[in-house]
Amino acid sequence: MKNQVIGVDGAGLSPADLAALRESLQEQRLFRREQLQQIGAAAQTRTDRIRGRQAPAQIEVHIKLAASARMVLADVEAALERMDRGQYGRCHLCTQPIAPDRLRIVPQARYCARCQQVKEAGR
Repeated sequence: MKNQVIGVDGAGLSPADLAALRESLQEQRLFRREQLQQIGAAAQTRTDRIRGRQAPAQIEVHIKLAASARMVLADVEAALERMDRGQYGRCHLCTQPIAPDRLRIVPQARYCARCQQVKEAGR
């Protein structure tokens, strides 16, 4: 745990950890934006080609893919905003630090593992 910064980011991450997580989030943001552009372009191309005769199942898949990409993009952008405000790495429910290993796997995580399980069980 050397070079650990406690309190600055809320999770006891080193500046190098934060920089790596920021880079990962920025890459995810770029990927999701490109994905949304590709989904939109593919839908437009098919629409032009088929002239409205696209199968309802294909339309539904495109809608769900785009919705999922928008949701992840929003989570990624929210995580970057939390970083900018110095509020990154704390659980939104219990306010305890989110484990650095969890943040490395899911850098946009809003909840610690325990609260995430509780939240999912309540669905």
